[in-house]
Amino acid sequence: MELIRKIFLPITVPMKFIQEHFKAMIFLLILFLIFAPASEQDLTPNNLQQINLVGPIMEVTEVLEKIEDARKNSNVKGVLLVVDSPGGAVAPSVEIAYAIKRLKEVKPVVVYAKGTIASGSYYASIWADEIMVNPGSMVGSIGVIMQGADLSNIMDKIGIKTQSVQAGKYKQIGTTDRPWTPYEVNELNKVIQGTYDMFTKDVAEARGLDIKKRDLYANAHIFTAHQAKDVGLVDSIGVTYDAKLKIAELSGVLKPVWNKEDKFDKLMKKLSATTAVTLNTYFPSLILR
Repeated sequence: MELIRKIFLPITVPMKFIQEHFKAMIFLLILFLIFAPASEQDLTPNNLQQINLVGPIMEVTEVLEKIEDARKNSNVKGVLLVVDSPGGAVAPSVEIAYAIKRLKEVKPVVVYAKGTIASGSYYASIWADEIMVNPGSMVGSIGVIMQGADLSNIMDKIGIKTQSVQAGKYKQIGTTDRPWTPYEVNELNKVIQGTYDMFTKDVAEARGLDIKKRDLYANAHIFTAHQAKDVGLVDSIGVTYDAKLKIAELSGVLKPVWNKEDKFDKLMKKLSATTAVTLNTYFPSLILR
């Protein structure tokens, strides 16, 4: 028996190790599949960078970091900002706009609108070397809005009243428990008009348009791709393929190597999507829309 045990020892020892450390080995295998380069090209630094601006513009820290990283990375010769956003808050939109302006000072930037490029997302894009839009894109909505609900009737019906103590005539401006007074509306209009003036001034400067004719291209007009080109809001019309060719041309890159999404992030997005589909199938009410 001892002889047989010794003969099979080279087999039984690895089998025992596998049984005892199976979970750890599976974990290491997953890590290898996630982080191991799929090809030799994965080891080559990308010379063109795609950055996506999708959805409402509210929290933009990640986008700003990507823009700044691309600006400092000497391997990156050009940046393609892909936009599909209805706009968002003023300050974050301005942050992106001026980050793109700084980026443009050191390397070419092309904005490609694959869907909507309006309001804040258009503001964010104005300093690019070229704005190209998909033929089906909606463009414009250069304007500013501030709105709030008047809940006073509902509050009266259910017997709710608010109370507050404040100093300053305008401290309750924008309240929802009563209609806004004329002086409050005037105060809000002062802010809205000032922001609109800033928006249109930057658009006119960046796009080489006449600020005196801003009612033609601003004033919250919404344009199709071709209409936007006619009034000077965009430079060209095309699809993703054309936008990538354009930034490669402006960058002087003969063999484009694009950045790829981090494999771990990609895996997590797939898992999140699968979870969302499962929840939507069995628990529809849990999905926020």
